[in-house]
Amino acid sequence: MSEASASHAADRRELTAAQRNAVAELLRVSPVADELGRRFAQAGHELHLVGGSVRDALLGRLGNDLDFCTDAHPDETIKVIRGWAESIWETGREFGTIACQRDGLNLEITTFRAEVYDQVSRNPVVQYGTSLTEDLKRRDFTVNAMAVSLPDHRFTDPYGGLADLAAKIIRTPGTPQESFRDDPLRMLRAARFAAQLRFAVHPDVRAAMTEMAADLDRITAERIRDEFTKLLCGADPITGLRLLVDTGLAERFLPELTGLKLTIDEHAQHKDVYEHTLTVVSNAMSMESDGCDFVLRMAALMHDIGKPATKAVGADGRVSFHHHEVVGARLTKNRMKALRYSKEITSQVVKLVGLHLRFYGYGRGEWTDSAVRRYVTDAGDLLSRLHKLTRSDCTTRNRRKAAQLAADYDALEERIARIAAEEDLARVRPDLDGNAIMELLGVPPGPVVGRAWQYLKELRLERGPLDRDEAEAELLRWARDEGITG
Repeated sequence: MSEASASHAADRRELTAAQRNAVAELLRVSPVADELGRRFAQAGHELHLVGGSVRDALLGRLGNDLDFCTDAHPDETIKVIRGWAESIWETGREFGTIACQRDGLNLEITTFRAEVYDQVSRNPVVQYGTSLTEDLKRRDFTVNAMAVSLPDHRFTDPYGGLADLAAKIIRTPGTPQESFRDDPLRMLRAARFAAQLRFAVHPDVRAAMTEMAADLDRITAERIRDEFTKLLCGADPITGLRLLVDTGLAERFLPELTGLKLTIDEHAQHKDVYEHTLTVVSNAMSMESDGCDFVLRMAALMHDIGKPATKAVGADGRVSFHHHEVVGARLTKNRMKALRYSKEITSQVVKLVGLHLRFYGYGRGEWTDSAVRRYVTDAGDLLSRLHKLTRSDCTTRNRRKAAQLAADYDALEERIARIAAEEDLARVRPDLDGNAIMELLGVPPGPVVGRAWQYLKELRLERGPLDRDEAEAELLRWARDEGITG
């Protein structure tokens, strides 16, 4: 058999497998989907399962969120589903979408659209379309431009989405330039699908992404943030990140990542900090226990972004990046704020970036129990993630050095566990509370109590738990030294 024949045979097997997946998945949701289709037909309207739902059915991964399109306008859709749907939401009405729930399935029903863009505004102007083919043509990629009509299960694929799905290719229904001109976010979405589905981006699509990267500036930070978060939480974010950097898209909203390519690492090896960073992200993923941990992955991605600004070359020719974790934490905060991430998520990532170097030096035997307590206290509820990030950051090719670092961190974790068992490190607090401080010093609530509380906490970190008499004696001594008592 020729190579071409073998390839076609493999494609046919892929198609057959995809079609079998679709049948199995559609049978699972048919009781609801077909019943809904019959209701639309009885009202004189079309209904089609469409887009990502069809793609995911073919991949054997259809969830409980189903997308439909119809020639019915929103008011007509509501008439069809009223009394049948268990709940109805109209929040997407201005975009032609009515959502509802039935038998544990979440259904979104959108009127055929023929969107137009003025190529300046950041959001599409919705115009209702008149046909399924017109609706499919406006969709981002061919693998999302397939439909299954209901209730008769007729399959519609005018742009070769099934073949592209089998070939694992991301391609646009029309020219990529037209598609991206309409909505530049589709360029970022191409990288996201590459990360989520492990698909390759068609060369024409990749070229258009490179050519039109600056058009991403038309898109709001929130929309970019949402796509980027999905990319980083994909099954293969490394492929997506490389695509962002190679096409110039990263430069538009995450230039710090591109900047890492210019910085040789501290060991003066041939690999750059960019490659090291991608390896750390991959390592961090391997330590996740329950799906994507976005905070951990983002911290892994950003942990070294302070290096370009802190790079220095010593007299011996060695490269250093002193305090890059401090600079990196500040840059991370600014970047995540610009992308409109929540304060909580931002603060968690920033803290991990700022702490990721703290462990280095432990192996030199310089850490006292006090240093261990501070490490745990500073990490707080991020300690588990800090463990994972620190271990992920070891990418040296020197096996002996890697083994030593792993052994050192094992020793630190064992030491943390020992001290925690003895001292309840999860809740390091002063040995006297605010009421005891006020009673002992004879002072009312106010700044003095706060200062005394902070002093006792520092003492607790330094020396470990004190008994009541010791704590009171130390507090009285501090108060005398501060001139609070005679």
